[in-house]
Amino acid sequence: MASIPRSRPAPPSIKLSLSDPVVRAIVFQVLVVGGVALLVWYLVSNTMANMEARKIASGFGFLNREAGFAISEHSIDYSPADSYFRALVVGVLNTLIVAILGIILATILGTIIGIGRLAKNWLISQICSVYIEVMRNLPLALQLVFWYYAVILENLPSAREAHNPLPGVFVSSRGIMVPVPANDPTYGWMLIACLIGIVGTVLLSRWAKARQAATGQQFPMLRAAAGLILGLPLLAWLAGGAPTVLDWPELRGFNFQGGGTLTPEFAALLIGLVTYTAAFVAEIVRSGILAVSHGQTEASSALGLKRGLTLRLVILPQALRVIIPPMISQYLNITKNSSLAVLIGYPDLVSIANTTLNQTGQAIEGIGIIMMVYLTVSLSIAAFGNWYNKRIALTER
Repeated sequence: MASIPRSRPAPPSIKLSLSDPVVRAIVFQVLVVGGVALLVWYLVSNTMANMEARKIASGFGFLNREAGFAISEHSIDYSPADSYFRALVVGVLNTLIVAILGIILATILGTIIGIGRLAKNWLISQICSVYIEVMRNLPLALQLVFWYYAVILENLPSAREAHNPLPGVFVSSRGIMVPVPANDPTYGWMLIACLIGIVGTVLLSRWAKARQAATGQQFPMLRAAAGLILGLPLLAWLAGGAPTVLDWPELRGFNFQGGGTLTPEFAALLIGLVTYTAAFVAEIVRSGILAVSHGQTEASSALGLKRGLTLRLVILPQALRVIIPPMISQYLNITKNSSLAVLIGYPDLVSIANTTLNQTGQAIEGIGIIMMVYLTVSLSIAAFGNWYNKRIALTER
């Protein structure tokens, strides 16, 4: 018996009336977008008209002009004769250095405190609890001022009376001066070799995991990683002639010249950011560990694993799936909170941009640069964190 073909249902017709939900949704969205565009146009045109009436220059042409001010700390060559653009680059690099070091150190310290909060030892647990509550409930700005003025500056002597605990090492209110390797092209090649070693370690780790999954044989990854990350820079150092010349700090006048310096401003900012953020990281780590079923701990104990191995191999890998999302927020907070460096005189992006806009009078451009830099850095951190979170997430079959 031949089957009777079924006719397809006619698509729903759209009535050009606000009573139709589809039309109403489109109209409302167009009105909202148009209203936002109109508001932006009004603000921009009004700002430009006011700036023109007051003879205020606009645009980013000022970035090529001579800055004319000194920066106390810079990781690249800089002098007052350089441009505003180079000065802002110095500020961006100073901000990134603090943010990267703060993220690494806060993660380490927070993890230790979070694990200590769960320790069976009553004293350790209470000390960690007190630390968390005190640090979380004091404003970060107050902590930065405390570390800078009350702890560092008040307890360090002047440069002429600097402490000399080790040969070539001086501690004073100017900072900690230490000898550093003199400029040599070999160190650049060592850095490149180290980066190659890190990339090689990542690739080798993937191969080792695939090999273990296929054959069950473990690869000595720790020794191989040490050989790549440390061995390649060592070979580059030997190939470059094994330079050993050091640049020693010397007291000249009222300050030290030469060597490397860890300034009080940088130290206070880094200590404040790390100790403050570590309290939040500790609570995140603690909650992540508690989210893992206690049966996992009992199973690992039944297999004969010690507490340290149980924590490292069983608990933390599973807790990471709970820890990573809120941890991303703390990494963003470290980056954004570094803008409080202006309180203690550390030349970060905000401090240098403020000096720039005060000299040029172009506040809109200066504030726009600050916003774009922080937005770019924050979105990059969030993107990397989300990528890693998806990579370790459980996938259903």
